[in-house]
Amino acid sequence: MTRQGKIWLAAGLVTFTIAVVSSFPARVAYQLSSPASVALAGIEGSVWRGSARESSVGGVYLRNLRWQAHPFLLFTGKLVYTIETEPASGFIETRIGVGVGGTVTFKGLTGSVPLAVLAGPTRMSGLDGTATLRFERLEIRDGLPVVADGTVEVSTLVMPLIDRASIGGYRAEFSTGEDGVVANVEDTDGLFDLAASLAVAADRSYRFLGQVAAKPETPEKLRRQMAMLGLPNDRGQREVRLEGSL
Repeated sequence: MTRQGKIWLAAGLVTFTIAVVSSFPARVAYQLSSPASVALAGIEGSVWRGSARESSVGGVYLRNLRWQAHPFLLFTGKLVYTIETEPASGFIETRIGVGVGGTVTFKGLTGSVPLAVLAGPTRMSGLDGTATLRFERLEIRDGLPVVADGTVEVSTLVMPLIDRASIGGYRAEFSTGEDGVVANVEDTDGLFDLAASLAVAADRSYRFLGQVAAKPETPEKLRRQMAMLGLPNDRGQREVRLEGSL
């Protein structure tokens, strides 16, 4: 085959692939290949561009899911979509790519999510507050974050294990290091003066290590709880350490 013939053949294959992607019904694709952790209802449109009235991803309920594929990027080895959706309140927008090996990549991820939607999946009954997400890039492989560059800001955080009232706001700035994902965590307007670090390693282990101190506005009952963390240093800070595996 001549060089010109190969070019025309490649162009024909590209056109055919795009035509298949753009016209294949989303409802049929969902029935054929939906993972167990994903549930959709009210599906309309095609695999290329469509919507679902309701959805559940990993136990998180979402509304008005809308997607648009970028079929030309199939030839980079990734299935890439621009996604918009709404939790119970707030929004999520991102470009999501799924690689051949199952790695899920989020680019330009922004959103505002009520933490209550995570109470079930995290088994933290009563969890509440609002999380604002801004990630330039986030990669998930086998359920583990392997790349994370962005921030999470939580306002009016409620954690019943600490207190049933709000304990204020906190911020985590994520980056990717040689040994995995790391984050610097600090209070913004929290009831605690907090400075901590979070590390998630490739072997799925995590470590949260920080120093916490009372503020003038910290309620007395929370000060008494802090006493269980041990003796403070000369700056009134007590060590907080959590370790485990994801």
